[in-house]
Amino acid sequence: MARTLERPPWRGSAGLALLWMSLVLSACTTLGPDYQEPGVEWLSGWQTDLYGQIGDRQHQSDVDLRFWWQLFDDPVLNGLIDTARRQNPSLRIAGLRILESRAVLGIAGSNLYPQVQQVSSAVAFANTRQRGGALPNSQDSFTSYQADFNVGWELDFWGRFQRGIESADAAFFASITNQQDAQVLLSAQVTDLYFAYRTTLQRITIARENAAVQKRSFEITERLYKSGQSSELDLQQAKTQYLATLSTVPALEVTLTQIRNALGALLARSPGDLPELTGVGGPLPVIEPVVVQEVPARLLMRRPDIRAAAWQAAAQSAQIGIAEADFYPAISLFGSVGWSGNTVSGSPNTGSIAVGPAVTWNVFDYGRISNNVRVQDARLQQSIEAFQNSVLQAAREIDDAAISVVKTREQQVFLDEALIAAQRSLELANTRYAEGYADFQRVLDAQRAQFSQAERALVNRGNQIGAVISFYKAIGGGWLEMPIEQMVPETERDTMQSRSDWGDLMTAPLPTNVDNPSSASESAP
Repeated sequence: MARTLERPPWRGSAGLALLWMSLVLSACTTLGPDYQEPGVEWLSGWQTDLYGQIGDRQHQSDVDLRFWWQLFDDPVLNGLIDTARRQNPSLRIAGLRILESRAVLGIAGSNLYPQVQQVSSAVAFANTRQRGGALPNSQDSFTSYQADFNVGWELDFWGRFQRGIESADAAFFASITNQQDAQVLLSAQVTDLYFAYRTTLQRITIARENAAVQKRSFEITERLYKSGQSSELDLQQAKTQYLATLSTVPALEVTLTQIRNALGALLARSPGDLPELTGVGGPLPVIEPVVVQEVPARLLMRRPDIRAAAWQAAAQSAQIGIAEADFYPAISLFGSVGWSGNTVSGSPNTGSIAVGPAVTWNVFDYGRISNNVRVQDARLQQSIEAFQNSVLQAAREIDDAAISVVKTREQQVFLDEALIAAQRSLELANTRYAEGYADFQRVLDAQRAQFSQAERALVNRGNQIGAVISFYKAIGGGWLEMPIEQMVPETERDTMQSRSDWGDLMTAPLPTNVDNPSSASESAP
């Protein structure tokens, strides 16, 4: 077990004997706290059925959380997400950060070996001339040679380097879970934008259909007005309603273009380059009730962003031990092999070997080390609070999405019935107006109600789909383990290899168990 050591008692007051005794007793100590994932006190008592959406397997539709969008049974959507997984810039950056953190881990691991392995050599030519004076003129020249090989190895007495590996290892695992979280977000964003596009298309269709109906009414009232059978008031009201409905179309077309461009950006496409959307349309899908089998707390703690927050806290925890190591002397072994010679006649060549231990110790630091330890500890506590907040926000997202799924489904029932009633009302109003039993205002009111109810029913159905998307995003669905070859395209890997020698870092398999930060140092690649 690693243990946290306070400022050494001998600093400034004890003698050398106490120092060496302490070295013997404390050799190979790993300073700083061993990380334990913080508990979430309220989570064990969080009892919720997600408003009736937790059921057993026999009542659950077979939905693979990794590919939850397939429940919509939409080949276009499936193709868009597959393309996004290959082309999305943010997902590629997340994959490149895994390579970066893997290289950083390699740097940290190299500190366990001799840190100085240095070869140096020099050749010098000297020429001396003497002219004038009482002595005869002369000229001398010689060449000198020198070569040295130096080795320096700071021993990891206090676990500084081991903690560095632990921190880099946790950061490496955090980069993997961050990439998985990016997959979750990407899947939800593509699905949400796709159905927002389809919803907007439907809104445009409804607006144009209603405008067509209102245009016919306007043309009828115009003929009646010209023949003296209708008032100008009816004419102007019909014209106003027709033009007002028609005016909603341009704004919806702007929204449609913006959604298409946003979707294209996720696929790394230029604006307008989305041939997959050609021919997309039709009614929005009717979603079956969402049912999950597992307890929400388990789903929540498996979310990639929660795992990433835990790994980030683990990485920071190790920084405390690194900072505390500065309290203690750095103990090193050094060695040097040298050779020197020159061309001066009678001058000997010289060889030298030096080996021994070395101790360096900042005896007076004026509180710098203590305050650095406090800085790292404060940052750890911040990371723990960030983890706790991530769990809390995740639970909120799950609960919010769950109630939205339930209530938008309930609302859709009422809106669909209201739309049927509005359509029937418009039929009756037209009939009564044609028969002379009602004025034209009743027709206008019925048209306005029918348009409003059709719009509300469609928007709510889109909101219901959005709630389902948010629900699967909230429980962390939509990611799968990906090898580096899929995260970073071959062309980019070839470009990087042509610039730098990446060795096997681009081909070595990634670890698969990234759930437990406490085992970081045991599972380092």
